[in-house]
Amino acid sequence: MTIDHLKTPTVALGTWAWGDSGEAGNGYFGSRLTQAGVEEIADKAHAAGFALWDTAAVYGMGRSETVLGKVLKRYARSDYRLSTKFTPQAAGTGTDPVAEMLEQSLTRLGTDYIDLYWIHNPTDVVRWTPRLIPLLKDGKVRHVGVSNHNLGEIELANRILGEAGFRVEAIQNHYSLLHRNSERAGILDYCRKHGIPFFAYMVLEQGALSGKYGSENLLPEGSSRAKHYNGLLPRLKALADRLASIGRKHAAAAPDVAMAWAIAKGTTPIVGVTKPHHIESLVRASCITLTGDDIVELQALADAAGVNTRGWWEQEM
Repeated sequence: MTIDHLKTPTVALGTWAWGDSGEAGNGYFGSRLTQAGVEEIADKAHAAGFALWDTAAVYGMGRSETVLGKVLKRYARSDYRLSTKFTPQAAGTGTDPVAEMLEQSLTRLGTDYIDLYWIHNPTDVVRWTPRLIPLLKDGKVRHVGVSNHNLGEIELANRILGEAGFRVEAIQNHYSLLHRNSERAGILDYCRKHGIPFFAYMVLEQGALSGKYGSENLLPEGSSRAKHYNGLLPRLKALADRLASIGRKHAAAAPDVAMAWAIAKGTTPIVGVTKPHHIESLVRASCITLTGDDIVELQALADAAGVNTRGWWEQEM
């Protein structure tokens, strides 16, 4: 039985882009990271009190976990928390693919336990969810969650875990101003009703809501995100401009406001950090209080943009 409750941070640190190789055209984000750069990011995060790092075995097929594990060696294990994932589509053929993928993650991350372990995608909930139970019992996993699951799949996973005295302790889905499917499907209401933290990934839509990119400054050529978002950028200008103008009132910038919106909606944004100044942005976002009118206006502008940013890996909620 899990005794300690999952402590939910205001924001979490995303390392999906840390799986990029750094070679042009060979990475989802087109990120170029150096050891010194990620160490500076980690030091700034540590100093600011941000402690939950989110990764996955399939981010760069182990590269993200390896880079993160190497960086976090500079701190005591009690100073940070790790969130990583079992991805059914990458399961091995052994007798217990969940335990096997976990062991590989533990090795890459240089730890003997994971604070928050996720079933990454909802392929065969009945098959994979029970495999979390022995990991909870032996302490290799402290808390468990589900990612990219719809409401019915979340409820099913909760019933399976509940039979062993555990529960779904966190939900992680794509959620942003441009993609509110989890809200419309009742998942946020379910989380509030059952006291389950909701972690929102892609709050900045891979940079499309950062204010940095537009028709004159496109996302990195050759990256997967460029193919998905560059054609949408002109339709996002009104929203990006309003995010920036609200930001100016708070001595902040557009991405800070997009993150503050997610926090105001009762979620914990997982924000990709690839530059030291991204940590400063998280600090500002954590301090912004949006008005009800701000939230309504931003959502109306987002709806008016009429874009679909659902990822290829996602189902309709």
